[in-house]
Amino acid sequence: MEKIRIIIADDHQLFRNGLKLLLNSFPGFEVTGEASNGNEFLEVIKNTDADIALMDINMPEMDGIEATRKGLRIKPALSIIALSMYGEEEYYYKMVDAGAKGFLLKDSDISEVKEAILTVVRG
Repeated sequence: MEKIRIIIADDHQLFRNGLKLLLNSFPGFEVTGEASNGNEFLEVIKNTDADIALMDINMPEMDGIEATRKGLRIKPALSIIALSMYGEEEYYYKMVDAGAKGFLLKDSDISEVKEAILTVVRG
């Protein structure tokens, strides 16, 4: 089985590092790229093969909603899962409208993150 390739877009370095460490510990998962804002994300996806992007909503320069919209124009096959500290429906609907396939709260357990990735990859 090929590895599931993942990009993490979040403006907090410590969060990205921790999530990357946890995801890379799962057989079949590989973090292939990282971005600290929406503009960086758009550059990363041009040069990085990935199946999934974990996208923070609230980032500087370009937020995750706009980065999702623009990123899917560049790579329509990329599946994006929104990451947020906020559980308000408003954020959920904005990300789904932008093209996200899933939504996770940042306080989710890593097993929930893994299951969300597998669910989205399976369609």
